[in-house]
Amino acid sequence: MELAFTGRVIEWRGPAPYYFVPVPDQESADIREVAALATYGWGVIPVEAKIGELAFATSLFPKDGGYLLPLKNAVRGPQGLSAGDDVAVRMTVRL
Repeated sequence: MELAFTGRVIEWRGPAPYYFVPVPDQESADIREVAALATYGWGVIPVEAKIGELAFATSLFPKDGGYLLPLKNAVRGPQGLSAGDDVAVRMTVRL
């Protein structure tokens, strides 16, 4: 399953700050349809994502009926991304 969307980078404060892009409602609904085939536990969904020319593997975190795409420093740094920035994401759910 391939998806493309634009989202705003958010910061999640905890013991250490984490950054995510919330997956929009429609794309989250599409992912839920194949979630049972894709998840490897705790509801996380493995994906290959691409922001700009930077491709990376990660897993979506379930949150309030939707999903969050984690952005590691190795992704945010080269792209110059910080909380509040809008970002275009291309993503493939790994089944």
